[in-house]
Amino acid sequence: MKNIKIIGLLFALFVAGTHPLHAAGIKVGVVNASVVLEQSPQRSQALARLEREFSSRSRALNDREKSIMDTQQKLNRDSAILSSEDIQALERKLVSERRELNRMQDEFAEDFSIRRNEELRKLEEEVAQAIIDLAIRDSYDLVLYQGVIFANESIDMTDKVLEELKRKAN
Repeated sequence: MKNIKIIGLLFALFVAGTHPLHAAGIKVGVVNASVVLEQSPQRSQALARLEREFSSRSRALNDREKSIMDTQQKLNRDSAILSSEDIQALERKLVSERRELNRMQDEFAEDFSIRRNEELRKLEEEVAQAIIDLAIRDSYDLVLYQGVIFANESIDMTDKVLEELKRKAN
């Protein structure tokens, strides 16, 4: 936290032009983290991987839920003509199937969350590497990525980072 305050102070002094760093010609860049994470092609690729990985389980859960609803409708529709033993059997079957469905949905949500977080970490690493590569290539002395409240457009390098990520995605 202390380092962030120091960097922020140095940046504010640099922008204000009242610090000797300004005279030294330090090249500073700022990257809008949310824009890069939202618009990068790697994000789309990660979402597609998650969709492919979890689509069959999602369909299976939907099918199971539909089956439970069909059983419930059958019970509601035929309860007048079914014996009390048949009604109890269907009710027990519904309770058991709902319990199993809830368990499966919880597992699905947990597995999806874990994989989404893995993909997000991978995306953040790719973005960080693209920023570092761009900073080295274009001779930036300081690049701020997260926690920036305001930056002049002249030092905003978000579009350059997105171009770098698009280049790496291909």
